[in-house]
Amino acid sequence: MATRKNPLFDTATTLGKILIFLGVSAVCGVLVAGLLVPAAAVSGSAASGSIEFFDTLPAELKVDPPNQTTRILAADGSEIASVYTENRTKVALDQISPFMKEAVIAVEDSRFYEHGGVDTTGILRALAATARGNKQGASTITQQYVNNVLNANLAAEGNEDQIKLNGVNKGVGDKLREMKLAIALEKEFSKDQILEGYLNIVFFNRDAYGIEAASRYFFSTTAKDLTLPQAALLAGLVNSPSAFDPITNPESSKQRRDLVLGLMLNQGKITKEEHDAAVATPVEPKVTQPKQGCAYASSAPYFCDYILHLLENNPAYGAEREERQRLIYGGGLTITTTLDPKAQAVAQDQVNASAGANPDKWGAALVSVQPNSGKIISMAQNTTFLPNQGFDSQLNFNVDQMDKDGNDLNGIGGFQPGSTMKPFTFAEWLNEGKSMNTVVNAAQRVYPLSFPWRNTCGKVTGGYSTAQKNAGLGTADDLQNAEPQWYRNLSVLEGLYNSINTVTFASAAQLDFCGIQKVVDAVGLHSGLPSADGSDPNPKIDMNLLGNLLGSTQTSPLTMASAFATFANDGKYCEAIAITSVTDATGKQLPAQSTNCRDAIKPEVARGVNYALQEVLNRGSGSLIQPRISTRTSFPIGAKTGTSNNNGSTWVVGHTSGLATATWFGDALGAQGRPGQNITVNGKFYQGIDGYMIAGPMFSNYMSQIAPGYGTDPFPAPPSNLVNGTTRSTTPATTAPQATQAPQAPSAPAASQPAPQPSNNGNGNGNGSGKD
Repeated sequence: MATRKNPLFDTATTLGKILIFLGVSAVCGVLVAGLLVPAAAVSGSAASGSIEFFDTLPAELKVDPPNQTTRILAADGSEIASVYTENRTKVALDQISPFMKEAVIAVEDSRFYEHGGVDTTGILRALAATARGNKQGASTITQQYVNNVLNANLAAEGNEDQIKLNGVNKGVGDKLREMKLAIALEKEFSKDQILEGYLNIVFFNRDAYGIEAASRYFFSTTAKDLTLPQAALLAGLVNSPSAFDPITNPESSKQRRDLVLGLMLNQGKITKEEHDAAVATPVEPKVTQPKQGCAYASSAPYFCDYILHLLENNPAYGAEREERQRLIYGGGLTITTTLDPKAQAVAQDQVNASAGANPDKWGAALVSVQPNSGKIISMAQNTTFLPNQGFDSQLNFNVDQMDKDGNDLNGIGGFQPGSTMKPFTFAEWLNEGKSMNTVVNAAQRVYPLSFPWRNTCGKVTGGYSTAQKNAGLGTADDLQNAEPQWYRNLSVLEGLYNSINTVTFASAAQLDFCGIQKVVDAVGLHSGLPSADGSDPNPKIDMNLLGNLLGSTQTSPLTMASAFATFANDGKYCEAIAITSVTDATGKQLPAQSTNCRDAIKPEVARGVNYALQEVLNRGSGSLIQPRISTRTSFPIGAKTGTSNNNGSTWVVGHTSGLATATWFGDALGAQGRPGQNITVNGKFYQGIDGYMIAGPMFSNYMSQIAPGYGTDPFPAPPSNLVNGTTRSTTPATTAPQATQAPQAPSAPAASQPAPQPSNNGNGNGNGSGKD
């Protein structure tokens, strides 16, 4: 904080009080000796024992870097955002204009290079002036620096109430302590080090701490490039930042600037010509308003906010949250993240275009991760972080509400994933050694309460049914598909790529639900909302509830992208990470995140799922959204579409060998209670939104542009025994029409055929279910 020029001591207003001061100094003895020793003697080896009191720099004066700006960087080193409690960027002395150094010395401490921390000449002059009723300060730059360091350290420790200000709450004892520390400081550091520290800590008003921040704020330049009149104006601000503010008090500011210029001329620091030209220069601030915080991020404000929450929740940054926040917002950290700016720009374009002007505030989200590292490459949504700026929300659509330890992540908590859950039942089918071309009875729509579901883990699933015909239990429709032609014998593979609900249930009826649960847990799937009693912040998705076969439990896009990335990574699951490096203001490395992968499912199972998910885009429910490099060239990629029961949550989740992406579109802020039926989005009417219609083009357009840069190698082929099998279908298989090219407009439906009509696909216990 800045010090204001006041008498040496608050009580020194008469000659009698001067004598009292001298008496106190005599009693102390040490102070008198210290003040009367010339600078050379203080710093020399022949200093007498009478000043040994000043020989050691006390621990209380920790000349650590003061609060500095923390920068959050993308993977390529470009800045995403900066955050701070005090707007400050430290610069070396050789990066500060010589005009600035000379100006501040001229006005604040003309004998700076001559004294030993306390200027006895200045003290006597100030005392004499004070005795005449003309208050005058005598604090040297070193003393001011000491005062600022003490106050900065108190602020950094959260003890703002202990800060001492000249003329406000500083007494004789405080001033004596300040002098003692100033002399000790001069014995420990060079004059240039002290001047550099002073210019980096002093307050210039307008939330500008230090000369670099002040230069950028008031003149939109750097400290190195300050002109003479600019430097003189800023040097004049130190005395009273508010009174001499060039924005609110331009006349006072000019008078103060010209006073500084006059002192520089009198002290021989500038020529008469330089002085006159500077005085003739009008005071014309060129303000650059600092925009700190994730709300003003150059891109990815929600990813930025996610980064800050990760650090604030990390006990490695402090035992208490307040301590962690002081380090993060004041420690001058450099936080390097995993974000790819190019991918982020495309992701943001896609979510913004999904609903256009969006008067009805439909939500859109996109997140992508690298399968072999878990690195988050992009994270976007179609809202603004700043309030009252259109469709605004500070909740992150892509992440959980809480982390695994129960700390807030500022996430919305996910959405019903619908049919994007079906690949995990399919994975267990392959895991049990069954062929994907085995035919099942997809005509079965009734699974009564007594149905013998199998679960070797001990939990019985028969208490849930999709056909509760018992009047005492209420009524429900039979299990339904989106279209009527699929109630027949179908292969498990065909059931997945055409997203047939009855096939998922028919295959689950032949599986061990314990195995399905293990697959879901192994790939990291969990609810994005805490348990009802709050005991578990990330509860498992209970696959014993039949509705979860079709995606009734809310889960986040980031969780889904990481789960699908497991298939791309040959069965290895990697936890999502966002921070690769953190250094403090001294360059010291602080804890960051590192890749953490584990074996989740068998490689041959992952390869079988990849085979099937490619068929989703080749000839199934996603055939109209096949990503392509051009209208004729595609690349190996798999995906699954998904839609909740009332069309209020629609998805596409998929991957290449090098990138996994989840896109979502639907009702976010209405707690997903608003159906996506009979609505108009981007000027087009939809009887019911399905996954391929809006989330689909978002996925396709993004992956077409970004996936090739991360690798699109062919997926390894699955073992033949998982593909080949006896087909017992009694009716010919039919498939959805193939697309002739990738969709062009992300806000338009991808289909050239009529959209499926909304239907009740309830599972009989009130849970939502997959539709497409």
